[in-house]
Amino acid sequence: MKILGIDPGLDRTGWAVLEKTGSAPPVLAASGLIHTPPRMPLEKRLLHIFDTLSLLIKEQQPAEAAIEEVFFSKRASTQASTTHARGVILLACEKGGLVISAYNPLTIKKTISGSGSAEKKQMQRAVQLTLKLAAVPEPDDVADAMAAALCHLRLAPFAKALAAAKARVPAKAGARC
Repeated sequence: MKILGIDPGLDRTGWAVLEKTGSAPPVLAASGLIHTPPRMPLEKRLLHIFDTLSLLIKEQQPAEAAIEEVFFSKRASTQASTTHARGVILLACEKGGLVISAYNPLTIKKTISGSGSAEKKQMQRAVQLTLKLAAVPEPDDVADAMAAALCHLRLAPFAKALAAAKARVPAKAGARC
């Protein structure tokens, strides 16, 4: 199964495709960065992200996508730009027929490094070791996309099993879950 990990951004969107077969460890199939120039009009930048990601999905044929959720505490303009980019990323994944999951940065960090407060360098090193890469993945947007995909590979089986179990158990009238 192929998983597309995405770290959304208007300026730089990191992506990575991981392939997992049976009980074998995941393997990095491809990765890269979608860059849009800051002076390009917003609608052209969004179109570039959408078109590039749509082509990537067609070529790589992942079954699922793991997208890092937007988390900001600083500039509202950066948050709005990233939210726009995330919207066209979700659209491209939906049009490509991918099952989409979203993970917040804290969950990704804790799942991959064991610490929700891991620094960028620590995350890059954890991704390198997990995927047995010769070098630390760079830039950090691409490493973050790899981490999102790894997080999905670790958490999705449990989420699917839980959903299946809930579907089998009939709800009792008046009972709260």
